[in-house]
Amino acid sequence: MEDKKWYSLEVNQVAHDLNVDLEKGLTSKEVQKRLETYGPNALKEAPPRSLFSMFTDQLKEPLVLILIIAAIISGALGEWADSMVILTIVVLNAILGVVQENKAEQALKALKEMTKAHAKVLRDGKVSQVEIENLVPGDIILLDAGDAIPADARLFESASLMANEAALTGESVPVEKELTVIKGEDVSVGDRKNMVFRGTTVTGGRGKAIVTGTGMHSELGKIAQMLQETPPDPTPLQRQLAGLGKTLGIVAGIIVAITFAVGIWRGGEILEMFMTAVALAVAAIPEGLAAVVTIVLALGVTRMSHRNAIIRRLPAVETLGVANYICSDKTGTLTKNEMTVIQMYHDGEFIKLTGTGYQPEGEFLDQKGNKFSPLANKNLEIMLLGGVLNSDARIEKTEKAYMVIGDPTEGALVVAGGKAGLTKEEVDAQYPRLEEIPFDSGRKMMTTFHKINGEIISYTKGAPDVLLARCNTVLTKDGVKALTKELYDELLKVNSNLASQGQRVLAIAFRKWSEVPKKPASEMVEAELTFIGYFAILDPARDEVKDAVRLSRSAGIKTVMITGDHQDTALAIAKELDIWREGDQVLTGVQLEKMSDEELRKHVNNTTVYARVSPEHKLRIVEALKYHGHVVAMTGDGVNDAPALKRADIGSAMGITGTEVAKEASAMVLLDDNFATIVSAVEEGRTIYANIRKSIHYLLSCNTGEIVAIFTSILFGMGSPLTPIQILWMNLVTDGLPALALGMEPPEKNVMQKPPRNPKDTVFAGGVGIAILYQGLVIGLLSFLAYWFGLKWGQSIEEAHTMAFMTMAFSQLVHSFNARSFEQSLFTMGFTTNRNLVYAFLISSALQLAVVYVPFLRGLFETAVLSSQELLTVIGLSLLPLVVVEIAKIFKRQILYK
Repeated sequence: MEDKKWYSLEVNQVAHDLNVDLEKGLTSKEVQKRLETYGPNALKEAPPRSLFSMFTDQLKEPLVLILIIAAIISGALGEWADSMVILTIVVLNAILGVVQENKAEQALKALKEMTKAHAKVLRDGKVSQVEIENLVPGDIILLDAGDAIPADARLFESASLMANEAALTGESVPVEKELTVIKGEDVSVGDRKNMVFRGTTVTGGRGKAIVTGTGMHSELGKIAQMLQETPPDPTPLQRQLAGLGKTLGIVAGIIVAITFAVGIWRGGEILEMFMTAVALAVAAIPEGLAAVVTIVLALGVTRMSHRNAIIRRLPAVETLGVANYICSDKTGTLTKNEMTVIQMYHDGEFIKLTGTGYQPEGEFLDQKGNKFSPLANKNLEIMLLGGVLNSDARIEKTEKAYMVIGDPTEGALVVAGGKAGLTKEEVDAQYPRLEEIPFDSGRKMMTTFHKINGEIISYTKGAPDVLLARCNTVLTKDGVKALTKELYDELLKVNSNLASQGQRVLAIAFRKWSEVPKKPASEMVEAELTFIGYFAILDPARDEVKDAVRLSRSAGIKTVMITGDHQDTALAIAKELDIWREGDQVLTGVQLEKMSDEELRKHVNNTTVYARVSPEHKLRIVEALKYHGHVVAMTGDGVNDAPALKRADIGSAMGITGTEVAKEASAMVLLDDNFATIVSAVEEGRTIYANIRKSIHYLLSCNTGEIVAIFTSILFGMGSPLTPIQILWMNLVTDGLPALALGMEPPEKNVMQKPPRNPKDTVFAGGVGIAILYQGLVIGLLSFLAYWFGLKWGQSIEEAHTMAFMTMAFSQLVHSFNARSFEQSLFTMGFTTNRNLVYAFLISSALQLAVVYVPFLRGLFETAVLSSQELLTVIGLSLLPLVVVEIAKIFKRQILYK
């Protein structure tokens, strides 16, 4: 479809070019032809991955590849049992990953189905509703207040049509639409006032338009196209596990070579030594790690869904745990996107209104904070009544909340009246509108006529500076007085002060008439008015956001506002939410446009508010932050957020107000549109990563113990204290369940009082690597000691193996309680605060005892029944890791909190 400048053409020319009858619309037959030509009115999506593709992706992870190689080697050497068990774990792990990933995709798909939209269209001379996917260029669409605009279209009829284009331009104030041709080579989207655009909504009035752009040919589609140029980065966890897999692969290779060489040097048989070396290689790789990590992430996804969030990729939830920047759009994310009257000004006094949103419940407070009834004050009743009568918006109560139908600013006036008991339906019925002069952006006013108590009254509301110029008197508690120069200047000053606080100010006035003028003209009617007062309106911040920002700051996370809204409004909200602090910078889109990337990088660390920005600017901001090594989370709901959502380390779109393109670009969708959910996700991400580290710490220290025990024994010419099947048993059973239980450890109390970890840190940072080595050394030497005791006491090789096997297994199980915290004592935390670990300990202990005391298992694992002396020795040695680690933690706490 040719990309014409439809806004610069006359309506008849547009209709001619698109071959449509403005009175009848397209025929059904023509619609089918155009659907075949242009395709559906939908944004192109990447084809969904097949289940097989998801499965193969799971098998490409470095840790999994190493396990597959180990299984192949084991099979080649005739150890088919070991080989099949390893491959079974690999397959189960991959299936689990596929199930969880597919579940997230299906949840998002279901969300899209829930929000499927319809449009009113004129076809074959009749108006009907069709799914927006079936719209084609040339269709005639009918628009009313509250409608979502389904496609880009050229208006040819308009009755005070207003559109909220915040989702496309970032401007929260509705735009008044026009029909006149707009000339110019490069007219911005926000200035194409004779056009309407997909992804925006009608807030007031009505109109008809000819569809000019569908699917990827709409302005929404052009922004969607930008997403293809912003490839996603791997998450920190993916990078960590990739590095860990490579490290373990190298370690396993070295161990195999050294053990084989030492064994041959000590006189061992080649086949036996090779089998032992392979067993050690298996011990060096924690088979359960990939499965544990996947399950822990999957559990995080489940918990987040209970907190109204859908995670689209398993590792994405962890990324929020390392985020140190949250870049958030203002409209609808930090704020409610609900205009609210927060105070009124009349006769030198300010009246505060409580309550939030469009719920008509709240109180009126005087300057001393005392509650009062505004209807007891005749002048305030006149003011509130005028606000309600002079508005076209209405409030509707749905099952979940109150919502405004029409312009949000007028909705704010209607709600203010409702809080005083002046409901829109009742006052409209009591004082019906007799005549009106609709709002016009040129004169910035609106006037309506009503008969009130036998008198004809006209109410006029509009921009303060314009309306004040039309007033010559002012309503006071002492009656109507002349509007003097001093009072006029004072009223302008009040307006300026309110505006500087980011509040939108509407003035209201009235005039009495003997009769309703015929064909009233602005010049005559909107003159010699009596000024009543100001309504100060604010798009309020969400109640939870300030606490969420504070909690984020305590966690070392900086919140940045990036919006297309006005600088004053953005700064006011940023100050209220404590996002902007003294010394922080504020940058506008105009300033960004003049900056090079290098200059932006110099300012980005000290800037907390960006106003009047475009999607391209948002991308530059995110990339400048990432240049400094920051991990950036981007939240938002509008189309203009989508490119940055894609480029950020994790993008989070809103599920209710979020546009289709924003959801597709995001890694997480918030079903409740609540910024505070982001902070919950941060806490969840940190907890998940900490638990994964605990699982890795536990698994590797256990595997290190196995390596130490076997290598030490071979070095002293005593043969291996463990058979390959025993090593595999411990890796899959004894290690697996406690490692998974550690992944479900409750969050630590101070998790949101610590700065985010450095994403460049490995999983061994913070002393974890040292802990793995010394704790593994302790476990390994204790198991070797048990083996040595068995041989010294003249027991059979099976009994000696069993003593080493049992000591290794139970010392690892006891050690799982050590791994719950890197610094806190188990006796402080409590043994039973992680019940999953207690259950894992009991189950694994029972299974371990079974391979010794169940006859057919005893034969399979080459074990023997132990005497009471041997059993007591095993118990004593197995408890020592708890004692050693508790002593080490005492020294660590003294160093940390000295």
